[in-house]
Amino acid sequence: MKPKAAGKRMAEIVREYGPFPGVDKVAGVTHDGTQVWFASGDKLNALDPASGQTVRTIDVAAHAGTAFDGKHIFQIAEDRIQKIDPDTGRVVATIPAPGAGGDSGLAWAEGTLWVGHHRDRKIRQVDPETGAVLRTIESDRFVTGVSWVDGELWHATWEGEVSELRRIDPRSGEVLDAVEMPAGMHISGVESDGADQFFCGGGTSGKVRAVRRPR
Repeated sequence: MKPKAAGKRMAEIVREYGPFPGVDKVAGVTHDGTQVWFASGDKLNALDPASGQTVRTIDVAAHAGTAFDGKHIFQIAEDRIQKIDPDTGRVVATIPAPGAGGDSGLAWAEGTLWVGHHRDRKIRQVDPETGAVLRTIESDRFVTGVSWVDGELWHATWEGEVSELRRIDPRSGEVLDAVEMPAGMHISGVESDGADQFFCGGGTSGKVRAVRRPR
């Protein structure tokens, strides 16, 4: 079910970051409470959102969604999810990704991982220790990013030339709210700062955008 105003309310872009040297594409995005981490294929990049500068990189496969559990970074790399110690850059554990390579967004909430599956239009709740699928939520759009904030489940879409941020009911998948990105701006990953902004990966633009969280 689509909200009545879907496609009519436009997202408010607060700030753009990048493009960044050596970064051709931004994939997954997460926030550790201070820095924004974004995946760019062969590395993870830590962005200071105040200065707009990248302050650190970790050389690790980073192809899609990124999440932070308060201590470790989880990163999708092809058909697996890596658990990374951000202090050392070491991969300390690996589990299979539920979409077997079609996975997109990644978020941490309720002690579990939430994994978007791009073309299957699904979000799966996954056991972070085993990779077992605990629950599956259906979407009616491609899923390119996942984020939880204040008990709300949001996901990004990118289908054709249209990208949206959507708040959905985590039980039914019903769309409760949606905002559309301006023309030419696409979302390849999303994470909340825990307050009033989402950080959104900009795909092949090589940018990260801060978007006002709809209220």
